[in-house]
Amino acid sequence: MRFLSIYKLPERNTPPTVEEMARMGKLVEDWMKSGRLLATEGCMPSALGARVRVEGGRFTVSDGPFTESKEVVGGFAILEASSKEEAIAYAREFLQFTGEGECELRQLCDPNCMPENVGAEAEAVALRK
Repeated sequence: MRFLSIYKLPERNTPPTVEEMARMGKLVEDWMKSGRLLATEGCMPSALGARVRVEGGRFTVSDGPFTESKEVVGGFAILEASSKEEAIAYAREFLQFTGEGECELRQLCDPNCMPENVGAEAEAVALRK
């Protein structure tokens, strides 16, 4: 199974240090070689970004920085894991490495997705609320 891991953290307006880049590069290399990491990218500061929203057919665009946000997307990774629990373990390992932040994990749809199972799981979650 593939999972999208969206890494969120408090905005940082300074680039990573040479040491931080080297440590992250080593982690990425190790995870790529092991097959657990399929793709990853970091994000530039939100000051260089924009948010595009549509509501009621009307579009609005807000330029960064996104000061109303406590956390911003710092990057993403596409993980290969045999289960949601394994993907959670990868996220925990990554967050121990970074020392702060949050990873939102979302399973990606692929040809093996079973629509009846996805619907049943979503219905079960809705009933628990």
